[in-house]
Amino acid sequence: MQKKIIDVQEVFDTNPLSSYQTIVIVLCFLVVAIDGFDTAAIGFIAPVLKAEWGVSPVDLAPLFAAGLFGLMTGAFLFGPLADRIGRKPVLLFTTVFFGLATYASSFAADVQMLTVMRFITGLGLGGAMPAAITLTAEISTQPRRATLLTLMFCGFTIGSAAAGIAASHVVAAWGWQGLLVLGGMLPLLLSIGLFALLPESARYLAGRRAEPSYVAAVLKRLVPAADLEGAVFAVPVRPAGSPVGQLFKHGRGVGTLLIWVTFFMSLLVFYLLSSWLPLLITSAGFSMAKASLMGATLATGGTIGAILIGRLMDAFEPHKVLAGAYVAAGLFVVLLGHAVTVPWLLVLAIFGAGFGVAGAQVGINALAAGYYPTENRATGVSWANAVGRTGSILGSMIGGVLLSLGWDLSTVFAVAAVPAFVAAVAMFAKGPRPASAIVPSPVSTAE
Repeated sequence: MQKKIIDVQEVFDTNPLSSYQTIVIVLCFLVVAIDGFDTAAIGFIAPVLKAEWGVSPVDLAPLFAAGLFGLMTGAFLFGPLADRIGRKPVLLFTTVFFGLATYASSFAADVQMLTVMRFITGLGLGGAMPAAITLTAEISTQPRRATLLTLMFCGFTIGSAAAGIAASHVVAAWGWQGLLVLGGMLPLLLSIGLFALLPESARYLAGRRAEPSYVAAVLKRLVPAADLEGAVFAVPVRPAGSPVGQLFKHGRGVGTLLIWVTFFMSLLVFYLLSSWLPLLITSAGFSMAKASLMGATLATGGTIGAILIGRLMDAFEPHKVLAGAYVAAGLFVVLLGHAVTVPWLLVLAIFGAGFGVAGAQVGINALAAGYYPTENRATGVSWANAVGRTGSILGSMIGGVLLSLGWDLSTVFAVAAVPAFVAAVAMFAKGPRPASAIVPSPVSTAE
């Protein structure tokens, strides 16, 4: 039988999206949604912790930072691991891990114990999201990749909004512990579906020179219409050196640094807002229930922004789309400081800030996933997220510092808008890379 040399990506690009591909994207969406729920939950229970444990905003800053430091560490650790052992095992393990850790957090007796548990939880959260992004990118068609990735990543903003909606009901009935119990049980239940239904990435398997018949079986399940009889698969020759080192080779170094700057600034402003908005809103005289619902508006705006930004990125030059989104985000963040006395304007400003910041954050993940080749895509996405988490740590701590300075809210939010404008500049500076600027990886066949 004559062998056919097939590129896995071409199989996805030349066939319609199958029902099984959709199932995989939905599973990744649910992982990211629960990730968003568990990440945002701590911000929504902060006002209750402040009252119940008698802690100040400055005392809560390490609690926010611990979870984000765990996210950063988890992304650094699990990204390269996903490039070595596969996307599915890392995604499954980290989902179970952060589910158990979130549930265990509900038993914390003081802020110090909860801080430790949030760091442990963050390890799993930090590893799950990049693995989900990478797997979705590797089963998506090239022309629709940004749209599919942003739709999948909308799970994070939807999950964050769901945490606010759940907090407005669950915390009143079962206390702050109830929200963490819910956040722990959801990923454990989802892990059953991940184990049963999630495939390994066919592109990853081909790149690791798995048995062609096995690659073909996985690919056939994902794309039933593909003719794979007698197929062998063209794969990039794995370059020497670590996956991390490859982020700076083949003309990708400057682009990597600018992506990192964008992630850092984007997550700094997003987590400054998501961590401290509920507390700022309650301090302005609103009830806990209203503060939770208003805080959820940030994520709602992010969801709508992500969908629109993803479509625009597929239709227009993505760097310009993202830069424009960050400029709009910065303007809405400035508006926040002038809107706290006008409820409808405050909701509009929160929605607009979420639309720009959270929406563009989804888009930058899609851009990063498309920027790196299969052999180090998980590392590229996860390390960009990890660098961004250093920004989120800083953002979560800056909120406490700004509040302690006694500045008026207009000044606080004017300062908070600066990172969004810096992210816009980084995207303009990166711009589209000429085709000749990036050296393609050589390919061979997996036989």
